[in-house]
Amino acid sequence: MNPVTTAARKTFTALTERDGEIPDAELDAFWDTLQPATIDFMVGEWKGGEFETGHQANGFMKRLNWFGKTFHSASDAKPLVCLDADGNKFSNTEAMNGEASLWLEEFRGEVTASMVYDGKPVHDHFKKVDDDTVMGIMNGKGAMDTRSGAPRHLYFYLERV
Repeated sequence: MNPVTTAARKTFTALTERDGEIPDAELDAFWDTLQPATIDFMVGEWKGGEFETGHQANGFMKRLNWFGKTFHSASDAKPLVCLDADGNKFSNTEAMNGEASLWLEEFRGEVTASMVYDGKPVHDHFKKVDDDTVMGIMNGKGAMDTRSGAPRHLYFYLERV
């Protein structure tokens, strides 16, 4: 691994192993150090997790028994691959009213791979931690936590299966 990737992996590991809430500003600072992901890079199966920030949606994915996301192609994205009672994977199309697709979108001044949900005004933006890990920020009207007045994003990650 190159030194930048090694540093990103070290920071990522520290963040995912931390107990308690992580301030949005700390995750934003980490995001700023990462390289944008491409659509081709995102194709494949990914296991997901979330960063605990106190966002109103923290815990929603766990309640769905979320496994991760699968990107078959730019036009065929399964955003909510969940596990049934027997541990079998399925695409949960009910929770977000459909599936999704991948697009290149500008977010915070950079063009990066972004997943656009079919049935909700939600976009997930991705940046590379390393060759097998991305950080994601959930954005859009259907994803913002506005309880504190200033809108807050949901932060998550995916690791390649």
